[in-house]
Amino acid sequence: MKSPKDAVAIFDALDEQHPGADTELHFTNAFELLTATILSAQSTDQRVNMVTPALFKRYPDAAALARATPEELEPQIHSTGFFRAKSRSLIGMAQALMEQHHGQVPADMDALTALPGVGRKTANVVLGHALGVPGLPVDRHVLRVANRIGLAEGEDAVKVEAQLCAAVPAERWTRASDCLILHGRRVCKPKPLCNICLVQDACDYFRTGATTDARKQDAAGAQPRKTGATASDAGSATSRQRSAKGSAAGANRAKTAPDKPVAGASRRAGSSKPATPAKGAAGARLVRGSSSRKPRS
Repeated sequence: MKSPKDAVAIFDALDEQHPGADTELHFTNAFELLTATILSAQSTDQRVNMVTPALFKRYPDAAALARATPEELEPQIHSTGFFRAKSRSLIGMAQALMEQHHGQVPADMDALTALPGVGRKTANVVLGHALGVPGLPVDRHVLRVANRIGLAEGEDAVKVEAQLCAAVPAERWTRASDCLILHGRRVCKPKPLCNICLVQDACDYFRTGATTDARKQDAAGAQPRKTGATASDAGSATSRQRSAKGSAAGANRAKTAPDKPVAGASRRAGSSKPATPAKGAAGARLVRGSSSRKPRS
């Protein structure tokens, strides 16, 4: 993994690549951000932002949302996916805020994660963006980018969060997460755009050659072409052999067949009447049309 000094330099470069990096969810207070973050699970920020304006107008605070019923709420959040589970989480979260926190969102990790539908990632989003408490949310983008660059190791979100928090000062935690998320969405995608990445020289993934960057592929040169026969080549050869055997068998039958008139011949030489098919002509056709190959099992 990178040293703290290298990690700070990498995040400086990410800051340059993504100036003004911030959460892409729209909100005006901690309650709205908490609601929007719960809705964003298995959805996109853009989709959530289409739903929340009307939702926040109808349920402006925890007291209003706590009085909602699933039948009322589900149609309003249907397009975000998993609307039944999210409806239960939102109503349960609002009721817990009213019962335990006087309707206010607590600025504490343990208190937040005790709310229905709130995990550590959601709590970190709210703490860092709405409550002024350092937090480093870890989602799938953070996991992918941090592991590729070499800022962290492993797929356990809690362990990766601890590794990243140890690498940069607390005041940069939220910003660091935002940069990693945007970098994962825009540059370091599952199929990365390494040629536009500002941290490629410090990136373990890029330096090891496991990249789709066109420049590195060009430098590596074309892959040598395989000379061995492929499965399709073998299949073609087999087909050609069968065809040759069938042609040879047909030729042998032609040599040994009795010299009889062919049914359907136009006219006999010197005759003004159509030729009459000889007896057994139909049988001859059957022999000629039959296959010499054995039935395939």
